[in-house]
Amino acid sequence: MRAPRVALSALAVALTVVAAQAQKASPPPSMLDPSIAAPKSVDGDAGPSVAFPAPPVETDDAFAAYQRGFYITAFRLALKRVERDKTDAAAMTLLGQLYAEGSGTTKDLQASVRWYKAAADLGDPSAAFAVGVAALKGEGIPLDRALAKQMFERAADKGHAGARYNLGVMAIEGGSQPDFPRAIEQFRLAAEGGNADAAYSLGVLYHLGRGTVRNDPEAIKWFKQAADADNVPGMVEYAIMLFNGEGATKDEAQAARWFLKAAQRGNPVAQNRAARLLAAGRGVAPDIVEAMKWHLLARSAGIQDEWLDGRLTELSTSQRGAVEEAVKRFNGG
Repeated sequence: MRAPRVALSALAVALTVVAAQAQKASPPPSMLDPSIAAPKSVDGDAGPSVAFPAPPVETDDAFAAYQRGFYITAFRLALKRVERDKTDAAAMTLLGQLYAEGSGTTKDLQASVRWYKAAADLGDPSAAFAVGVAALKGEGIPLDRALAKQMFERAADKGHAGARYNLGVMAIEGGSQPDFPRAIEQFRLAAEGGNADAAYSLGVLYHLGRGTVRNDPEAIKWFKQAADADNVPGMVEYAIMLFNGEGATKDEAQAARWFLKAAQRGNPVAQNRAARLLAAGRGVAPDIVEAMKWHLLARSAGIQDEWLDGRLTELSTSQRGAVEEAVKRFNGG
């Protein structure tokens, strides 16, 4: 049994347009916008009420308040920081994020972009990335791919991995001809910076031979990096290559482990592969009830498999009941 390839196309690589973790790690920051006032009627902070006490205002640690879930406190402290220092880019970026989330204040995407722009003008790469995302999605600002690219380039110049990844995707999607070599360059830089989506995308291009000669050892290296970073598509591709012995020594046991991990994360392809391995006892001890659980879940997502359907008809009444119960538990029932 050869594990079939997932239907992949470099042109179908998903564009990540959600503010990356870096925004929270080194948040928010130009000039104080007088049109943006502190919230007038928000009840309590939406964070933990018992585990952590509200940080004292005199510490002026807006980010500690944000990380603990005290969003109103974070909002007010960030505003005070900007009032004191009109070049506090980090506080401006935090204000942009709070407005974008509607945390500690009314959600206002236009206000969010104003703060992000101000911070970006002061050199904050996370803010520049956020403006690029907003321009790409047309949220809080008119849709503008040229501006998005400009802002991603500004962030990428300062090492922002998410911006580099998006530039790679835009190199493939933009213009009349995909620029795969440019995409590989950007994906590699982003992957080396820890971006799992970029590692997965780089693996796709090396496996398909887009913008470079096909190189399965290189592809599986990047798929493994993506899988290790909890990227589910990366898990599936890494498992397929391990099972088929592409780019690395064939290892059905390791393949089964990754298929099962991705199956647990709700990936239908992985659920189908896990079902087949469990039914056949390939790389894992046979377990027909667990196999049929994954088969039914994959089938409900649109993946048909006549061989597994045939195995399903062979179950006893008690086995069918066990399968139904297992599916219910997986779905939280």
